[in-house]
Amino acid sequence: MNTEALLKSRLICVAVIDQTDDAVPLAEALLAGGLNVIEITFRTSAAADAIARIRGRVPQMRVGAGTLLTGEQVKQAMGAGAQFGVSPGLNEAVSAVARKNDFTLFPGVITPTEVMWALELGWKNLKFFPAETAGGVNTLKALIGPFGPAGVKFIPTGGITAATLPNYLAIPQVAAVGGSWMAERKLVAEKAWSKITTLTAEAMKVSAQNLKS
Repeated sequence: MNTEALLKSRLICVAVIDQTDDAVPLAEALLAGGLNVIEITFRTSAAADAIARIRGRVPQMRVGAGTLLTGEQVKQAMGAGAQFGVSPGLNEAVSAVARKNDFTLFPGVITPTEVMWALELGWKNLKFFPAETAGGVNTLKALIGPFGPAGVKFIPTGGITAATLPNYLAIPQVAAVGGSWMAERKLVAEKAWSKITTLTAEAMKVSAQNLKS
């Protein structure tokens, strides 16, 4: 998948789906708020089916699989129709399966050593996780110092909120921000679709302002 097009909005909604039937309404709620990128985490048994449903019924949505821990999960995600994958860490098996299948992957890093390893494996768009716990914007800027010139871009995820979103988007080397606040697990379970649309629209407004500046 074209990574530039995928990250154009600079936002990725990270969602945990417990009930497969919630997948399509969630995707439609995000689209109504202006966002067409979702990462469905492989933390529940509904994940693969949820990805397949959205791909089949909401073609405008770009759908990824998150929390990919093994090469087998990467295969499962691709089989379900995922267009990209996200991993919380850096794993050679996950990387190898993605590379072999020309599957867009955002592996997770948090240290300079991991960034160097990711570069060695051929990845330049890296998930920075867990962002807030690991020092947030300050730690990210410190990593950008040595690795920005190498073309590394980061996708910070983990603990980011609507309030801290602008701080990350203000950094040019942030390709996109992954956030769950737009569609928290509780909101999805409650089928609070209008609330999710509102939160998404607010986040998209912040993203648009940063794209202009």
